[in-house]
Amino acid sequence: MARPDGKLSFETFPGEKSPQDECGVFGVWAPGEDVAKLSYYGLYALQHRGQESAGIATSTGSRINVYKDMGLVSQVFDEPTLNTLTGHISVGHCRYSTTGGSRWANAQPTLGATPHGTVALAHNGNLTNSAQLYDSLIDKSGFPSRGEMAMGNTTDTALVTSLLAEHPHGSLEEAALALLPQLVGSFCLTFMDEHTLYAARDPQGIRPLVLGRLQRGWVVASETAALDIVGASFVREVEPGEFLAIDEDGLRSQRFAETRRAACVFEYVYLARPDTSIHGRSVYESRVEMGRQLAREHEVEADMVMPTPESGTPAAIGYAEASGIPFGNGLVKNAYVGRTFIQPSDTIRQLGIRLKLNPLKSVVAGKRLVVVDDSIVRGNTQRALVRMLREAGAAEIHVRISSPPIKWPCFYGIDFASRAELIANGLAVEDIRESLGADSLGYISEDGMVAATQQQPHELCTACFSGRYPTELPAADDLGKSVVESRRKPGTPVRTRTAGASDGPAATTAPEPPTTPGPAPEVSAPRILESEAPGTCEPGPDSDLEDLVLEEDKRREDRHPTRSSR
Repeated sequence: MARPDGKLSFETFPGEKSPQDECGVFGVWAPGEDVAKLSYYGLYALQHRGQESAGIATSTGSRINVYKDMGLVSQVFDEPTLNTLTGHISVGHCRYSTTGGSRWANAQPTLGATPHGTVALAHNGNLTNSAQLYDSLIDKSGFPSRGEMAMGNTTDTALVTSLLAEHPHGSLEEAALALLPQLVGSFCLTFMDEHTLYAARDPQGIRPLVLGRLQRGWVVASETAALDIVGASFVREVEPGEFLAIDEDGLRSQRFAETRRAACVFEYVYLARPDTSIHGRSVYESRVEMGRQLAREHEVEADMVMPTPESGTPAAIGYAEASGIPFGNGLVKNAYVGRTFIQPSDTIRQLGIRLKLNPLKSVVAGKRLVVVDDSIVRGNTQRALVRMLREAGAAEIHVRISSPPIKWPCFYGIDFASRAELIANGLAVEDIRESLGADSLGYISEDGMVAATQQQPHELCTACFSGRYPTELPAADDLGKSVVESRRKPGTPVRTRTAGASDGPAATTAPEPPTTPGPAPEVSAPRILESEAPGTCEPGPDSDLEDLVLEEDKRREDRHPTRSSR
């Protein structure tokens, strides 16, 4: 349910964020189909992956049009807008920012002029060598005088687009195959020129990307659930290190790197939709099995197993199955609460989390409860829930978590809290239990979590739990959300909207490429909004619960510091 400010989640403590994924990407090549509407519904299915901005690019074969804006897919696009996006190729994107701020200039797909046409590009993931790529771009050609970086785009996506635009090769396909081996980190790219749809996935396959078949074309998408929504049949995953090109001659595949699979295990735990499959394994079944394994590892005598709505539900079902303890719903969720613009009174403010969740007193009173959740980041959410269930009369509260303690940051597209803010980095399990106010606390083991995915352990990235990263990381100064902004020299010109220009979305049209060799065509510039809204959206299955805490819980957090210096 969207709030009045366009976000999906309700927060009473702005500093508490859930794990946040970066983006969802969608691409379609389908002559005779309404590709803009296919992209719209594909992005709708991927909305949980990013809620800050959305955009769609289409090509008629001679021109590329892009329309993008801040907000949810349903807020950015309407019927008249989609009707203007004609053609037979489309690329779509919904964004959560992990490189570059949350503002209009950084919305995707990006658009760039090349010597042989125009490229529109969408990216899911996070490059770890953005600083190096930026420096190589500056050394090669100076700061771009055209394109989205010149307009103020500070994302790793814009870096890739600019590097493609500067290529000396005979085609965009040749340029991509030369550039892709230079990219380090996680990337699932869907991009296009006027005639061809392209897709590429990093050699580790950290983020998911799949290929689907329509009756009259092809689809690539971040998750299989998006294929289901648009009526495409699943063909296979885009392999790690694979580059695809789809045009009137069909589909062709090339390798730009050897596969070194290290898929993100947190996709199975939390990030992906439960109705998605990753590498042949149902995400829902993985989560149920995590719950079963959690019950085997952390038995307890109790009267009822209940989830934290809603991402904890599959694991809670599995825990109940394996333990023989009845499953029940102990919380009622109000789906219609948005952020109010009316200042609450002190009395109302104290209600805190009850604006969104309320316990079923007749169900939980006097019961020994097992409360199952998918992860603990800072602990504020779980602390508030434990307190509320105590007030409702629960006799005992045993918290069970279907992932191991999160102790390390992610550099591949998940925006966790900083390491100093991760509760498991500073406290032992018993200390965390005391901080939450629970009677017991149990995390699934890393081996148990991995086994539930039915993947080979060496083919998964578990860095946020283990600290073992699948790629070499640069120096700390060359990592972070603002790495490109920090490298822009003071005084670098940035074209902005003129005074008096109306705010709002802009449709950007790429001109037809020159018929004879010559300088790259100028791409008409979108308007850039000066305001930089904070990135407070919360992608994920139960994102609207992660920020619900009380001032009393915050004070308790201060009495139990989570920093590693403790």
